[in-house]
Amino acid sequence: MVNFVFLDSGAGGLPYMLKLKSLSPSSNCIYVGDTANFPYGEKTSDQIIENATACVKKIIEKWNPHAIVIACNTISVTALQQLRQRFPNTPFIGTVPAIKPASLLSKKRKIGLLATNATVNHEYTKKLISDFASDCEIVSRGDPELISFIEHNYFSSTAQEQEDAVKPAVDFFRKAGCDVIVLACTHFLNMADVIQRVCGEDIKVVDSRDGVARHALEIDSNFNQEGNSNQSSILYVTGFTQNNDQLNYENFCMNNGIEFGGLL
Repeated sequence: MVNFVFLDSGAGGLPYMLKLKSLSPSSNCIYVGDTANFPYGEKTSDQIIENATACVKKIIEKWNPHAIVIACNTISVTALQQLRQRFPNTPFIGTVPAIKPASLLSKKRKIGLLATNATVNHEYTKKLISDFASDCEIVSRGDPELISFIEHNYFSSTAQEQEDAVKPAVDFFRKAGCDVIVLACTHFLNMADVIQRVCGEDIKVVDSRDGVARHALEIDSNFNQEGNSNQSSILYVTGFTQNNDQLNYENFCMNNGIEFGGLL
């Protein structure tokens, strides 16, 4: 029995699975990173939908999970509606930019949106802003370089290298006068603590992982918190694009108590 499969364009969305496992150790979770098609954020909408659909089809055929968590803002804002239409018997939980929580926190009414270029430019994101932060100035930054660093280098990087990697983005938002930054790409969640540390006390960093994890557990009617607390989680990827990718994924899994399943 598989409770949840988490799908992302890479390994960036793993914090969502780790958060859910902290709330429900008995849940059987599998993570699939479509690394062969990384990065999704630089693709067209049609490409994103095509790639995500192919992955979901394979996930359902192999595991038929209780629910699929789309642990990727880009896939969620671009393809979630199509996935629900094409696979109506499978519940999907999306991850979307935490615009509403950010608007409640911002005193200056200036919010930074750190995301992929696809998420920054998507109409769904613009609607979120219109619905929940119409009185705020949104300063957007698509940052494929930082996303690539996290996917390929973060898990083996030093603390100083991590701070150096996030500093351009933090400086960008600080110069614009933002007092809240929304981490609107799941890759950034891996470095949320680093980003907050570089921001200091004057800028608050927000994301959606807690809300997504709790919503997923509400959907899974078979959730049993008293079950096997040693239920393992497994990470699969669809390809290695750089020489050090496999070692990085293996090290991350070892450090977080996750099994590395290799290529899917």
